Amino acid sequence: MSRQPVEPDERSIISSADRKQPGVRRTLRTTQGIILVALVVVGLGPVLWLVKAGLSTTQDLITNPLAWFPSGVQWHNITDAWTQIEIGKYLGNTAIIALGCLVANLVVTTTAAYVLSVIRPRWGSVLSGAILATLFVPSIIALVPLYLTILKVPGTDISLLNTYWAVWLPSAASAFNILVVRRFFDEIPRETIEAAQIDGAGIVRIYWQIVLPFSKPILGVVSIMAVLGAWKDFLWPKLVLQDPSLQPISVALPRVQATTELSLQMAGMFLGMIIPVLLFLVFQRQILKGVSMSGAVKG
Repeated sequence: MSRQPVEPDERSIISSADRKQPGVRRTLRTTQGIILVALVVVGLGPVLWLVKAGLSTTQDLITNPLAWFPSGVQWHNITDAWTQIEIGKYLGNTAIIALGCLVANLVVTTTAAYVLSVIRPRWGSVLSGAILATLFVPSIIALVPLYLTILKVPGTDISLLNTYWAVWLPSAASAFNILVVRRFFDEIPRETIEAAQIDGAGIVRIYWQIVLPFSKPILGVVSIMAVLGAWKDFLWPKLVLQDPSLQPISVALPRVQATTELSLQMAGMFLGMIIPVLLFLVFQRQILKGVSMSGAVKG
């Protein structure tokens, strides 16, 4: 007795039969096109306007901010912003902060995930639960205790204010990154690790020569997210880096706002935006993969 093929359940608003009708198909394509154009305008509109604003005069930005270069393209705004606002110095500070946050994040994240996933101590479940619990604590609540810790390190008379350590160390402990990397470590074949242990490899050698080489994809995702997060951070660097010579571009631009022309401010913001945009364009696949992992963990 032959079985009749089972039709798949239709879960969309428009059924497959309706899609075959020319009128419905044209309407659907038109709607999709309108939505796509709207998303492009909303997503790229502010970025394109910033590029335009950075190459316009201050008068044009005030009188007609949406006009298309009434006074011509002001290419000298880029060089003026670089020299007068010292954008190069602040970009260098931002790069130092981002690199330090990257290294600190990778060291703490990979070692913590290695302990929880590979070594698996008896108290591992308690530590994992504590790390997970920190995801439910708003970061603003920990701001004051963290600042007091940086102001005077407990047990010492050392203050980390106006040092890059004040930014690097707090960024190292990311509960979300630890959980994501741990989940990736769990997928490494246990037989490979056990074979290395039989051959006499210690925990450090297994971590360095087996676990990390297997984990290059997830480490790339974590690295990109750490750099982008450090690049755009404003509140914490503003609190702990009160010396203007140490401030990143996200803090320096609002500080010089009162003494700088609007056109040069826009040019400075444009220069500060270039690197994150380039990072996203080059590593967009890894970033989107990290976003998908974020949804999987939080779900």
